[in-house]
Amino acid sequence: MKRDEILTKIPHAGAMCLLDEVLDWDSEKINCLSHRFAQADNPLRRPDGTLGTASGIEIAAQAMALHGRLTAPVDGGPIPGYLVALRGVNLTAPSLDIPGPLTITAIRLLGDTSGATYSFSVVSPQTECLTGRATVLFGAGL
Repeated sequence: MKRDEILTKIPHAGAMCLLDEVLDWDSEKINCLSHRFAQADNPLRRPDGTLGTASGIEIAAQAMALHGRLTAPVDGGPIPGYLVALRGVNLTAPSLDIPGPLTITAIRLLGDTSGATYSFSVVSPQTECLTGRATVLFGAGL
């Protein structure tokens, strides 16, 4: 799945959508690729133009959102999701100002109609950039 189709599945639009491709996915896991993280128009860049490693959490959250949409019932519409907790986050790269692409993996550890917990990793060809776990709650009334 390429960027044009990804843009129809998640609410992140324009430069804020940092995923370029889905490499593979199944009911529990998704692997995505990002070249866009390195673009100068990445809205997560600091005023000095650098990109902090913690920005990778947003890229991983987009992969989780896409996985949630891909595994949702076909007849259901999108359900808003809110990142409510991060655990065990390990920022191992000094920044994301590195050669790409980034490979983003999100694995659903738990999930039901009220939310999900994922483990995630963001890696470049040279290094593991960050890992952690994230909990997302679903629903418009949160």
